[in-house]
Amino acid sequence: MSLTDLLLGKPLATSEEHSEQIGASSGVAIFGLDGLSSAAYGPEAALTLLLPLGFAGIEHIVPITAAIIGLLLIVFVSYRQTIDAYPNGGGSYTVATENLGVSAGLLAAAALMIDYVLTAAVGISAGVGALISAVPTLQPHTLSLCLGILAVLTLINLRGVRDTGLIILVPTYLFIGSLLLLIGLGLFHTIVAGGHPHAVIHPPKLPGATEALSFWLLLKVFSSGCTAMTGVEAVSNGANAFREPRAPTAKKTLTVIIATLVALLAGIAFLCRAYNVGATDPNSPHYQSVLSELLQAVTGRGIFYWVAMSSILLVLALSANTAFAGFPRVLRVIALNGYLPRVFTLRGRRLLYSWGVYLLVLLTAMLLLIFRGVTDRLIPLYAIGAFLAFTLSQAGMVEHWRKNPGKGSRFKMLVNGIGAFATGITTLVVLVTKFVSGAWVTALLIPLLIMVMVMVHHHYERVRREISTDAPLDTTGLLEPFVIVPIDRWSRISEKALRLAMVMSSEVQAVHVMAEEDGQQVTICDEWEQMVVTPLRAANRPVPELVTLSSPFRFVLLPMVKHVLEQEKRYADRHIAVLVPELVVKHWYENLLHNQRGNLLKLLLLVRGNQRIFVINIPWYL
Repeated sequence: MSLTDLLLGKPLATSEEHSEQIGASSGVAIFGLDGLSSAAYGPEAALTLLLPLGFAGIEHIVPITAAIIGLLLIVFVSYRQTIDAYPNGGGSYTVATENLGVSAGLLAAAALMIDYVLTAAVGISAGVGALISAVPTLQPHTLSLCLGILAVLTLINLRGVRDTGLIILVPTYLFIGSLLLLIGLGLFHTIVAGGHPHAVIHPPKLPGATEALSFWLLLKVFSSGCTAMTGVEAVSNGANAFREPRAPTAKKTLTVIIATLVALLAGIAFLCRAYNVGATDPNSPHYQSVLSELLQAVTGRGIFYWVAMSSILLVLALSANTAFAGFPRVLRVIALNGYLPRVFTLRGRRLLYSWGVYLLVLLTAMLLLIFRGVTDRLIPLYAIGAFLAFTLSQAGMVEHWRKNPGKGSRFKMLVNGIGAFATGITTLVVLVTKFVSGAWVTALLIPLLIMVMVMVHHHYERVRREISTDAPLDTTGLLEPFVIVPIDRWSRISEKALRLAMVMSSEVQAVHVMAEEDGQQVTICDEWEQMVVTPLRAANRPVPELVTLSSPFRFVLLPMVKHVLEQEKRYADRHIAVLVPELVVKHWYENLLHNQRGNLLKLLLLVRGNQRIFVINIPWYL
């Protein structure tokens, strides 16, 4: 077994695609990690903004979380209907394009792409943040840890959907079990203590209040807490990854994810208020995550603490898997419609859309480098893309039910309408409250991405118009090409090129550029008579014309290109075939030992040539 097969798995045939489809248990891990893991950083993002209120800020986390859960349930019901209507993958892009038009679809596409890249970056940085909470001495290595985790995730995901699901299954359910046990223990102690439980290890003391409560602050806290809703759309986007019956399996997966997320968000918010747990400054050397503080308060710093923190770290880091599962699929659908390069439709060795994975890794690494792997710096960019995609998807579903009336369609239209309205208002709130702190970057990137997609589509349309034809084969003007062979000296490579040229045409030119340098070397001019002319005359075959071009400034390629273009004008009714001899070495590094004039000549002719100039490789394999 090769090293590649060991790391990435053996190549899968197209006929094995059914084996890569997943059930509900794996679906929770593959498509639910983004949503579930947001329970670790969503409440913390909200509590961080409540820090200026001091101790009083904790009191507001429960009603704010209740509002977020209410919005989450609206979106949940809406997406169940989307899965029914689009069981083969009803992503926001597909729904918006089919029901609201191309412009709305491109807006959804741009929002989804940004959301998935931020999902990967935020998940990894939050995972490292959890690790630093447990081991503060690692804080100086934040960025290195983030990039290392990204590299490991890339290898895991390149193994394919099924293998990835099996790898992340245990950490996912360990994370869910640990947090549910934490919440259960915390609730038990709270009830026994009459609502005032005693903390095993008291959380850090909160600073004094520096500002009063305001409606604007509440909006900002709500918008930050809404990051806990990102990832809800992943199941709908990737519904075609589930095994049959597809729609029921996808809906079951989505229900488990949402039910678990609601329990986690509600439990964490309640325990934060009960144990007086607030956020700490992420840039402080004494930084601790909210979940670390809660675990210490409820259970102390024993074995359970380390097991739970390990599962949180793993799941937060692995939550980027939702982006690895969804981002390439979104790119593929967009590319199939001609708005992204078609390379994103190609499948790799494990039936993945590998080029989408590569692009995701590149963009995520760039984000981590720019923001130094700190979650708090990435959060302001987050959620806008997700909620914009939510809004367009739900608005598209309203139009879908209007176009396809039937039993219950009015009720479904109402549900999706409420979802569109609620998520639309939330999008505006998130955009306004986070605009100055970084949301402007997302607001700027969306139109730029749309512009790029439109340009790609225009290019493909121009190519299609130019090369498509309904006319039968044109049989006029089928003349031999005029063949030009660039040649330096007599060798086996030159001989191979000349032999092919004489088979192709009776009119062949061997062109040699005489570059004037100190110390004359043997050239084709010195050997032409003996090596070419004499044997051809003996065989009664036409002799190619030898053309020598003078180059006093030692240029070789430019005189050759100029000569080819002159012959193209001279033979206006003929094709010009340029046969370029080149040496093909066994190892890539051996290319460094040879000049690359052949490759450069081909490039110049392709750039400066036209439809009547052909460039043909004549390789000599060492």
